[in-house]
Amino acid sequence: MSNSQSAVATDRAYWVQTMLRIAEPVLRALASRQLRATMPVECKREEQRAFTHLEAFGRTLVGMAPWLETPALDAEEEQFRQAYVKLAQEAMDAATDPESPDFLNFATGMQPIVDTAFLAHAILRAPNALWHSLEPRVQKNLAAAMKTSRTRKPGFNNWLLFAAMTETALGVMGEDWDHMRVDFALKQHEQWYLGDGMYGDGVDYHADYYNSFVIQPMMVDIIEHVHELYADWGNMRENILKRAQRYAAVQERMISPEGTFPAIGRSLAYRFGAFQALAQTSQRRELPVGVQPAQVRGALTAVIRRLIEAPGTFDEGGWLRIGLCGHQPELGEPYISTGSLYLCSAVFLPLGLTADDEFWQGAAVPWTSQQVWSGQTVAIDKALYE
Repeated sequence: MSNSQSAVATDRAYWVQTMLRIAEPVLRALASRQLRATMPVECKREEQRAFTHLEAFGRTLVGMAPWLETPALDAEEEQFRQAYVKLAQEAMDAATDPESPDFLNFATGMQPIVDTAFLAHAILRAPNALWHSLEPRVQKNLAAAMKTSRTRKPGFNNWLLFAAMTETALGVMGEDWDHMRVDFALKQHEQWYLGDGMYGDGVDYHADYYNSFVIQPMMVDIIEHVHELYADWGNMRENILKRAQRYAAVQERMISPEGTFPAIGRSLAYRFGAFQALAQTSQRRELPVGVQPAQVRGALTAVIRRLIEAPGTFDEGGWLRIGLCGHQPELGEPYISTGSLYLCSAVFLPLGLTADDEFWQGAAVPWTSQQVWSGQTVAIDKALYE
């Protein structure tokens, strides 16, 4: 094996190892119905304890889902994948069984609107592993739990997409679903589009990563599942995908030569979940012209290494701690708790591409900021005009 081939194989192995290191405590505890009993909860508001366990579960799966869904080419990795599919399915049973000590909170308070949607998003990304392969009893419990999130009204901001995502997943699951909630979210976000691949989070622009944490990934996956149902939805698809592609280009340029990125805005404790949009565009093989999959792999690997290896990222039991680069509890907003942190898993979406894909096979190449700051020739960046 050449040095370049070895580096490529090492990148994928490192991603899998890191993803499983993050996911293992959550899925293992929930599958054994011990999540509430064993997960430490770091938070500023005690009320977050009522929501943190569903946060941990849904957010862990939202990034793992494509990997769970896709058989691996490597025999050892495939053994891991099959084991974690089983673990995820057992965890799904524990989370939605009303008789389980770990029956999670889908129905009380506002926060479950959010994390029901992240769980729903995981189902869209892994329908066979996380829905079709479940026992009928678990399917019934899961659908019933998800529907209980309908009893509360989402905020007039990115939360509209949470309601829409849950309804979209229910439709894919063969359950009754509310077309109006989907329509409202899609059309309202069209009104909030600001230009150059950026949506407002509600009526205002926020300098943060919510276009990546929530807005762009959910817009893309919702429209991909519903665009054929109505002509007006179908007419929205092209622009939604073009905007996501442009935003991915912006995200790639934000990663510094050292694997850092601007510490701007709220929810920085989601760590490299800030790059879900770039990860998703890579997994969909829709990177913009001039951005090679290998340079994205290199950039994201640098970010993952920079953050996950910071001292204090994990506690002694292997659970994530609040912070961006290590343990920085001051970076946790009042709504942040231990479970919230697992949205970092969203960076791992390209593991849904098999090891022979260009993303993993391409020889290492500098990402844009490395090219710029080493004096190389770089193409001019261009805004998206519609």
